[in-house]
Amino acid sequence: MEFAAGDISTGTLGGLEGVEIWSLFLQADLVVKLVLLGLALASVWCWAVVANKHIALRRIRNQGNDFEQLFWSGHPLEQLYEECSRSAAHPMEALFVVGMREWREIRGRAESAASWDAVERHMEKAMSVSLTREVEPLRKHLLSLATIGSTAPFVGLFGTVWGIMNSFRAIALSSDTSLAVVAPGIAEALFATALGLFVAIPAVVFYNRFNEAVNAYAEQLEIFCDEFTAFLFREEARG
Repeated sequence: MEFAAGDISTGTLGGLEGVEIWSLFLQADLVVKLVLLGLALASVWCWAVVANKHIALRRIRNQGNDFEQLFWSGHPLEQLYEECSRSAAHPMEALFVVGMREWREIRGRAESAASWDAVERHMEKAMSVSLTREVEPLRKHLLSLATIGSTAPFVGLFGTVWGIMNSFRAIALSSDTSLAVVAPGIAEALFATALGLFVAIPAVVFYNRFNEAVNAYAEQLEIFCDEFTAFLFREEARG
């Protein structure tokens, strides 16, 4: 990276005191600018995913809790099924609809204990497939957070290495090894590393948080499926 002698002497860009983030970007090499722009876009995408996942997970958790309360309140299952089958609003409703549909279709065919075992296995299989289908959208874009978290520091490091190379080139061209010559290029280079870490750290933190939240919600759905199946067979046994 080359700096004019006039810029260095006036201190506008030559010293660290006069260097600001925007001036670092403007004076950066084209490659470093592309690195910084890429990291900035990755940060925007990261926070957009974070906001979307936070809202979505909070909404379906609240809806699921409300539905479980309604389910165990003694609300007639057939009436609840008719209401939910029109349009399942969240994964737990969708699992309930699948389970009830399978139950209504095959329970009349069971005539022995072995047949009831087959009915139970069939219901569990159907709801397991539905559970996987319902949980999969919740994991959407989480991989992008993991990718950003693992690659952003190295992208920033690439910008740093490139900026330091430009600083050494400036020393060679000016034949001056004073700090005023190399400071802007070094600051520009270190800014790329700092931005890479700024992008990566939240991405990793929120990926772990959301991944754990999705796994916990999937476990909640599995528990509901087991309890729902047991409830149906218990009520059938009571006649």
